[in-house]
Amino acid sequence: MSQGRTNQEKRSERSRAQILKASLQLFSTVGYHGTSMRDIARDAGVSTGNVYHQFVDKESIFRALLDRYWEVLASDEYPLNRALAAGAFPNDLEALAVAARESVEKYRRYVALIYVDVVEFDGTHVRKFYTDMASRFERFLETHRERLDLSTLRDGVQPLAAVMLASRFFLQYFTVEILFGVPNHFGRDTARAMHDVVEILKSGMLKGPQA
Repeated sequence: MSQGRTNQEKRSERSRAQILKASLQLFSTVGYHGTSMRDIARDAGVSTGNVYHQFVDKESIFRALLDRYWEVLASDEYPLNRALAAGAFPNDLEALAVAARESVEKYRRYVALIYVDVVEFDGTHVRKFYTDMASRFERFLETHRERLDLSTLRDGVQPLAAVMLASRFFLQYFTVEILFGVPNHFGRDTARAMHDVVEILKSGMLKGPQA
């Protein structure tokens, strides 16, 4: 009896995983409204009834995928988080850029869901995540403060603003390059663009005051 329940749970978990995988592929390529529950069932290799058994409606699947992505973004396994925790900020921004590229490449379909939500839901599902972003970076700084050489930041630069600026810039740059398929959108190859951006982030854009 117990074994039977265990097998049933495993089948249910497997079906749920297949449904989420198929939904992620569909939502990120043809959008939310362009995807039906029947489409999801077909691509997941399960019955439509099975999809409804796992999820009450299509929006609950969409929310489940975003929740999974939010968990990834908060985890130590997320490439950008690994680089930050290893001390890439503020003195090895090149490594932070590499990690941002890996993050977008690895989770590009989840990144696409953010744009689907903005276009098709007016940002309803992602608004809270972005509202809470500063507090999450603040917790990161507090947790890893002993490993971060924040003394190299010039006077007046707030660590929170600096780490958010660098992280968000690199993620957005590679979102345009990888997800939108627009290479060299800074008018030069990525390596050169990253070199220039890192120099600007480190040294600023403007000349110092004249003596």
